[in-house]
Amino acid sequence: MAKVNRARSTSPPDGGWGWMIVAGCFFVTICTRAVTRCISIFFVEFQTYFSQDYAQTAWIHSIVDCVTMLCAPLGSVVSNHFSCQVGIMLGGLLASTGLILGSFATSLKHLYLTLGVLTGLGFALCYSPAIAMVGKYFSRRKALAYGISMSGSGIGIFILAPVVQLLIEQFSWRGALLILGGFVLNLCVCGALMRPITLKEDQTTPEPNPVCRTQTQDLKQASPCSAWTKEWVQTCLCGSLQQEYSFLLTSDFAVLATSVLFMAYGCSPLFVYFVPYALSVGVTHQQAAFLMSILGVIDIIGNITFGWLTDRRCLKNYQYVCYLVAIGLDGLCYLCLPMLQSLPLLVPFACTFGYFDGAYVTLIPVVTAEIVGTTFLSSALGVVYFLHAVPYLVSPPIAGWLVDTTGSYTAAFLLCGFSMIFSSLLLGFARVVKKMKKTQLRFLAKESDPKLQLWTNGSVAYSVARELDQKDGESVTQQCLVPAPHDQWP
Repeated sequence: MAKVNRARSTSPPDGGWGWMIVAGCFFVTICTRAVTRCISIFFVEFQTYFSQDYAQTAWIHSIVDCVTMLCAPLGSVVSNHFSCQVGIMLGGLLASTGLILGSFATSLKHLYLTLGVLTGLGFALCYSPAIAMVGKYFSRRKALAYGISMSGSGIGIFILAPVVQLLIEQFSWRGALLILGGFVLNLCVCGALMRPITLKEDQTTPEPNPVCRTQTQDLKQASPCSAWTKEWVQTCLCGSLQQEYSFLLTSDFAVLATSVLFMAYGCSPLFVYFVPYALSVGVTHQQAAFLMSILGVIDIIGNITFGWLTDRRCLKNYQYVCYLVAIGLDGLCYLCLPMLQSLPLLVPFACTFGYFDGAYVTLIPVVTAEIVGTTFLSSALGVVYFLHAVPYLVSPPIAGWLVDTTGSYTAAFLLCGFSMIFSSLLLGFARVVKKMKKTQLRFLAKESDPKLQLWTNGSVAYSVARELDQKDGESVTQQCLVPAPHDQWP
């Protein structure tokens, strides 16, 4: 790709129009994640109308959730190649179309395609680009901005759940889906708010792949028309996509990706089986619904307060550690859950799990940005949310199979708890190993040669004096670092 010079470049404003971006992302999470959770309210209606069992009806929710995460990288690609505004507005149209067409469904297979695939694809085009835009507008108060933005999921569930139930009672499930389709069109308004911004680190793009450039020049000499087509394809595939997803080859991101798989497996089943578990230990239906309300409200508090806390000066440099602690504590809550068999014990569980669930969800974009940088944040978030897809799809059925096999929820909850704890320990171990390697390199460099210094990426350089100019017969020098040959590394 040709080098692009962008005239306007700036640092993250940490305010101003950034708060409009936060508001837009807040409503995007309401229209995507909250609406997805509210689809479960239609289950009984679908089950009764189409005379199908719970397992087949449950696939609707699994498909929309899975497609939303599975196609998240597609949302990043559309956002990067066109604009965030185009991606979110297109996603809003697709999601609304899926809901509206779903209101005319004559079978569950029709709902799988419309409400599941089409709506999920629309949500995928909106979700990760909107979150990435918040990261571009905020640096110093990034965690707080993300906390406010992603609290839309909990607030949306709290408000939409009774509204959707009322719509079903008044207009049947078809009318409710039709109205929900109109509501989701507000994603187009949210997309219009996403004003593009060019940061200093985005000012230039890397040079194209030399192999692609050579092949393109050869083709130009052979056939101008075919060379133009080939050049365009190679520019898009060899240059752009390789640069956008170059972070996939780094060890830090590979560890994060593995950790996300285990974390996503553990976090999903609770929202499916918490109410059935509460009912199995003698809690009434009203009390079980109250527990879910507590979980949703405390999740919102966790989103906002944990983001604000980790933006404080004392915790700013420890956001990565706070992320690990939040995931680990949710895992410990899972391990304790089989011992909690009454309402007074389940209420503290709902508060604790809900708070730390909102806490680590807020810090996912922050930790991802720390690993890949702001430039690749949209693409990296697309991959991170893509990795949620398979665990979201398989973990509830696996947990259900364990419940059917063992006759209790203990094995299912323990597996989820250990999965989240392992996710936390894996990231923590990787960070400790990385720091030990840097410390060892720095120590060896000082012992071998005092002039040797350490780059931030771990490589070694010599500190040398470079002659800059001659002035009045005296040379003017400047200390600078030059890379040391590999065979001279200590």
